[in-house]
Amino acid sequence: MTLGERLDRWSGGWRGPALAAFIAFLAGLPGLVAVPPLDRDESRFAQATAQMIESGDYVVIRFQDAPRFKKPVGIHWLQAVSVRAVSAPEARQIWAYRLPSLLGAMLAAAACAWGASAFFGARAGLVAGALLGASFLLSTEAFIAKTDAALAGATTLALAALGRIYAAHRGGPASSRGAVWIFWGALAAAILIKGPVGLLVATLTIVTLALWDRRAGWLADLRWWWGLVIILAVAGPWAGAVTVATDGGFWTEAVGSDLAPKLAGGQETHGAPPGYHALLTPILAFPITVLLPAAALVAWRRRDEPGVRFAVAWLVPTWIAFELLPTKLPHYLMPAYAPLAWLAARALAEPLAGPVRWLGAALSGAVGLGLAAGIFYLLSQYGDTADAWPATVAAALLAAAGLASAYLMLRRAPEPAAAAALVLGLFGHGVLAAGVAPRLEPLWLSPRLERALDEARLLPRQGLAEAPVAVAGFAEPSLVFALGTATELDGPAEAAQAVLERRPAIVEAREEAEFRRQLAARGVQARQVAEVTGVNYSKGDPMALRVYVAPEVAAKMADEAGR
Repeated sequence: MTLGERLDRWSGGWRGPALAAFIAFLAGLPGLVAVPPLDRDESRFAQATAQMIESGDYVVIRFQDAPRFKKPVGIHWLQAVSVRAVSAPEARQIWAYRLPSLLGAMLAAAACAWGASAFFGARAGLVAGALLGASFLLSTEAFIAKTDAALAGATTLALAALGRIYAAHRGGPASSRGAVWIFWGALAAAILIKGPVGLLVATLTIVTLALWDRRAGWLADLRWWWGLVIILAVAGPWAGAVTVATDGGFWTEAVGSDLAPKLAGGQETHGAPPGYHALLTPILAFPITVLLPAAALVAWRRRDEPGVRFAVAWLVPTWIAFELLPTKLPHYLMPAYAPLAWLAARALAEPLAGPVRWLGAALSGAVGLGLAAGIFYLLSQYGDTADAWPATVAAALLAAAGLASAYLMLRRAPEPAAAAALVLGLFGHGVLAAGVAPRLEPLWLSPRLERALDEARLLPRQGLAEAPVAVAGFAEPSLVFALGTATELDGPAEAAQAVLERRPAIVEAREEAEFRRQLAARGVQARQVAEVTGVNYSKGDPMALRVYVAPEVAAKMADEAGR
């Protein structure tokens, strides 16, 4: 049985979307269970969710005592449900907070397959969904506990439903009555997760299609008034509650301090010129990379086909909007990766011209080798000889993914080329996430500090030492998530006061002299019980973090450990 025949067998009915979702599950799972909590956004989101559960306040988002008025509440609610179902906030198990992201990635892959199948058939739908589910950007966001994978899932589902409605008016299969409700429900969910992003993507797509087709009668099927009712029913109650609870402060902060700076300039050093996303796409979209030139050619030559036209109307305006946005981060473009996968799948339906095969092979081979080189660079900077074997395996798999797909593409076998890139890339990404990243210990300061406090019997949730822990010189959210909401991120004076009060203190080497002066001023002595060295990758600074307690506390903990 040929690869094409297998795809035909596996893609019929619900099987295509289900298999695409399963591929996304396999791609995201290794990182979900193995990668420690990340700074800064992931740990901020997870900590804010933990505080929601602890406080019972599911309206106002806070990180410690400070309000966090940047994004709507949707992802926190999803994370809270997940943590309540499989863990507990005091356990601080990051994988429980990541489950909504994994489910969002699975939904994006399934929706991609579902939408593409209406235009190109079940086989192409499966290929599109599988390519999206295994893409490096989506499979990485799948194990990060923040908004982006869930947003990709909701937005892709909304646009897939919109596509099926459009296809029905352009000679495709009749759309089910539920498609319009799926569209509005998914769009409402996207708004509750990340505000206007999903709405922007849908609006740009609709406007582009209306102008391009010079007709928009099919839009009457969207039942606009009912759509507004659904959006208000989903997002309205929380919007009203947070407005009352914060006296409008949420909107002032979210728009004035988060959204507006992104539109006005490169926020938080994340500015970049237009072309940023185009340069990163061959890496982040892998394994789609080998088909990118063919997808571009199909987008131009077959633009009169309804499915290609819809994909272009979804992809191009969204891409331009994010390229023009002064603030740029790699994941911003992820809601537009599904139409890229659609076009790649459509390209496989016809013979590929020599130039696109050569260019696709060159891109794929270069990305595979570049990823392998990047792994060895990380190993040289942050690993040791014991980490060489998983790094070598991951690098070999990713290099093989690029080179094998390049070879098969040059041999006029584009479907096997895409399959080789997908399978080998999926395994390579999994080994990288689960076997290499957690071993780069200099990068994981907060988990190592948590482990050091645990071994010294000083961890607040152990209930043996006084709490909270005071920290001077290291204020990353991952440490708050690890040690608890009450963790004090202040300075040397507060760290010395903690020792006086028989609480643990963590002091970075650059704060050591002032910490000693503050101890002397209080007539207190401190005993160092642990030291963790490494790199704060959020800032690129080398760190030496020392754990101190009062001598009598150290003696007490030693006695407890000896029992």
